[in-house]
Amino acid sequence: MAMLSWLLLIFIGVGGGIAVGSGMVAFLVVLDVIPRLAQTTKSYRQIRWYEGAVVLGSLFFTLTDFFDWSYGLFPMSTALFGVFAGCFVGMLAAALTEVINVLPILAKRIGMESYMIWLLMAMVFGKVIGSLIDWLGVLE
Repeated sequence: MAMLSWLLLIFIGVGGGIAVGSGMVAFLVVLDVIPRLAQTTKSYRQIRWYEGAVVLGSLFFTLTDFFDWSYGLFPMSTALFGVFAGCFVGMLAAALTEVINVLPILAKRIGMESYMIWLLMAMVFGKVIGSLIDWLGVLE
């Protein structure tokens, strides 16, 4: 029985990781966040650096969260991380406002126009249930 629960946890974890990872990559690709950043700052030559920074940042902070690493940094370093995180979230939000019709286009392409409300509700309830499981420590 313990082996079955471990296999279920592994399956859920890998499935969730694939879903979130591919969603984030699709989000960045569809919204063209990195090329728009290079266009705005007129730094096309550094586009590979931008891409590398996103990948390495994601990998680093995923490992930090996964292995519960802690860092003995000075208190104001929190502000520095907050500024970088705010810039990233701001760029994503700005890109999202330009391409707000991604979901209707996706639903139309995969033939789910009539099920659009169900698609949205599945996303909303999935996010809510996943957040509650994480916050309430159900799987700990």
